[in-house]
Amino acid sequence: MDAPHRIDESLPFLPVNIALLTVSDSRSLADDRSGDTLEKLIGEAGHRLVRRELLRDEAAEIVGFLRACIAEPGIDCVITTGGTGVTGRDVTPEAFKQVMEKEIEGFGELFRWISYGKIGTSTIQSRALGGVAGGTYLFALPGSTGACKDGWNEILRWQLDSRHKPCNLVELMPRLKEHLQQAG
Repeated sequence: MDAPHRIDESLPFLPVNIALLTVSDSRSLADDRSGDTLEKLIGEAGHRLVRRELLRDEAAEIVGFLRACIAEPGIDCVITTGGTGVTGRDVTPEAFKQVMEKEIEGFGELFRWISYGKIGTSTIQSRALGGVAGGTYLFALPGSTGACKDGWNEILRWQLDSRHKPCNLVELMPRLKEHLQQAG
């Protein structure tokens, strides 16, 4: 069953500023196929990749990267790849949970539903997740190239397109910091 995706061409496309992080103990930027795939897809969609890094599977390093991106007004969204499995070194979800204000439960649920159609019950090993912190969207994808393509092509491509109807995450961006403005 294909999901309905409607782009309202009468609306302007608003490029999103995206930071990309690969989490891996075994890769370098030179052989980061998943990061390269996401960089290409982000560019082809018309968005701006404003920061790209690769860090080890260390929660403190991931938290530091996320906090730096959240504090940077020129970054709207952070996408990570890797570290979402269940082994002892997979700590990306734990790092995300240290900084997230709100989890977007539907992102992980939808990712696993899409993944189930391709890899069956093996999808339970993915702890892909999404959330919001400081007005910045955060999305953690698994480290495989296929999972990155699925996460982008089936979910993020549409939700980060300001013309997508009936709704999208971009149109909510101006309101993501309402609670911070009320507290100040």
